[in-house]
Amino acid sequence: MSDKKIIVIGSCNTDMVIKADRLPVPGETVIGGTFFMNPGGKGANQAVAAARLGGKVSFISKTGNDVFGKQSVELYNSEGINTNYIFSDDDRPSGIALITVDSHGENCIVVASGANASLSPADIESARKEIESGDIVLMQLEIPIETVEYAAELANKNNIKVILNPAPARALSDKLLKSTYIITPNESEAEILSGIKVKDPESAKKAAKVINGKGANIVVITLGAKGSLILENGEYHFVDACKVNAIDTTAAGDTFSGTLCVGLSEGKSIIESVKMATNACALAVTRMGAQSSIPYRKEL
Repeated sequence: MSDKKIIVIGSCNTDMVIKADRLPVPGETVIGGTFFMNPGGKGANQAVAAARLGGKVSFISKTGNDVFGKQSVELYNSEGINTNYIFSDDDRPSGIALITVDSHGENCIVVASGANASLSPADIESARKEIESGDIVLMQLEIPIETVEYAAELANKNNIKVILNPAPARALSDKLLKSTYIITPNESEAEILSGIKVKDPESAKKAAKVINGKGANIVVITLGAKGSLILENGEYHFVDACKVNAIDTTAAGDTFSGTLCVGLSEGKSIIESVKMATNACALAVTRMGAQSSIPYRKEL
């Protein structure tokens, strides 16, 4: 384990998952198969991924004062994650995600943010000392954007590397992008950030150049089964995906982001870190669920 500390700031949800042959169209009821509940949320998934892959992780989040929130904190403790900065909201429930997964592993997700929506800049200020003791700050966009921007600015002022997984997709300010060391969009997120439709490595290069021009230091565009494109210091690199039989892609991007941070915290190059993240991702998509699918370091 590296001594470098990874601070994950983000959402914590409980996922309620139904496996069905296909996803319903609007107004349709589909009879599904298996139902299970699983801890999830992009922030939590990324914190668990980083911890399982060998990172030293602190998680800053907010839950409701309810059974889902208490169970989540217990689970993170069991993963060896520092949970001292998971705040509790007495007025809102913990976040919930309803997920349907089809027979090809594609999913459809609706999230009720609950307490995640009240993680505020004031909470970030309460965790300032912890953030300032970190080496990498990893964030996503399931918490308020002003909180993400506040944390990014704080980290940046302290020369802490900010890694941003811009999901769910939305437009971002150039100010936030200028505070970002590495940004890891998928095709649709890269399109929203760049205005360029990403459908292959060539269009990904154009999108990466635009995103880099707006301020993000290193751009890593994940292209699913087609691999990942990296833009670093004006040079493009391509990392192939591993060929696997995907059954559920739910936490694939989160596994990628958490593992990427671990690679970097261990002094690996961006290319080596993306390769390690790609391998972890390949294992995750062959299993059902969010956190239940995330591999351990010994499995790589």
